[in-house]
Amino acid sequence: MHVERLKYIIWAKDMARAVSFYRGVFDASVVRESEVISEVSVAGSTIGIHNGGESERTWTGMAFQIADLFEGCALVKTHGGEVLREPVDTPEEPAHLAMCLDSEGNEIMLTKARHR
Repeated sequence: MHVERLKYIIWAKDMARAVSFYRGVFDASVVRESEVISEVSVAGSTIGIHNGGESERTWTGMAFQIADLFEGCALVKTHGGEVLREPVDTPEEPAHLAMCLDSEGNEIMLTKARHR
């Protein structure tokens, strides 16, 4: 089967706030935007944001690999998200993971490539 496009769907209580979060934190491009559904593109992937969310904490499985976890966490907080698990450097290796909530309560991960 030929797949034309892959899109991941999340929910939002406040569409404008959700779109602003992904634009501000991940430099997302807005593909389309309405009160009911919006689509943003991040690193060539599409995130569909549907209205009707309750801002409840929801696991998404989405992970964003970035160069600087500490900067990423600061951006999450600046744009209305929350950091649930801060990145921690250990003697064995530098920090490689942070668990966060977007502005709508969707759980996302920030990851950093591990170099061994």
